[in-house]
Amino acid sequence: MRLFHAATALAATSALALTLTACGNGSGNDASGDQSSAPASSPSATATGGAPAENADATKDAGSSTGGGTGTTTGGSGGGAGASRCHTAGLSFSFGAGDGKVSSSDDQQQLAVVLKNKTSAACTIQGFPGVDLKSSGDSWSLTRSGATPKKVTLAAGSSTTFTITFLPWNQGSGTEFKATSVVVTPPNETTPTTLAWPGGSVLLQDGATHPGTYTGPVGG
Repeated sequence: MRLFHAATALAATSALALTLTACGNGSGNDASGDQSSAPASSPSATATGGAPAENADATKDAGSSTGGGTGTTTGGSGGGAGASRCHTAGLSFSFGAGDGKVSSSDDQQQLAVVLKNKTSAACTIQGFPGVDLKSSGDSWSLTRSGATPKKVTLAAGSSTTFTITFLPWNQGSGTEFKATSVVVTPPNETTPTTLAWPGGSVLLQDGATHPGTYTGPVGG
């Protein structure tokens, strides 16, 4: 009887131990499952879908902001820097009343060319114009005088001049250049304008070191 009770007690004790062990293992598997699923979804979703998407938007916004700012700054500084340069399209060209003899000994003459600002805004002009005398088949680019150019600001509708000094041709004086027109290009411009030449034939000195025909600076 004592042996039977001992065996029964041992069997009961073993059964209880097995039950507790089974319950403990089930609890551990549930906790482990929660830990493995939460980190896999939460941190990886933030790293993949959050930060790079925000960085991409930030980069895109920065590019738009930089482009807009630079354009505005460039336009603003161009408009606020004062009067812009006078352009050929904004000027009208004519001859002035300053045609006369400079010296009776060499018979040099002067012809004033008038540049008028025909726009509604002030502009500035400085330097020597390009001046080319044209004949029926030849062209002569005039040299410059030794005068120092000065900056001239032309208000809307106002004018300035430059002077062409020339040596008329006389029979027996040398080679005749039968000028028919004069091509004028304002300083720092590439677009010319053409006027009929009123001065008659000019003594050709296109190879001379100090020719009697030359141009002065605008405003000089």
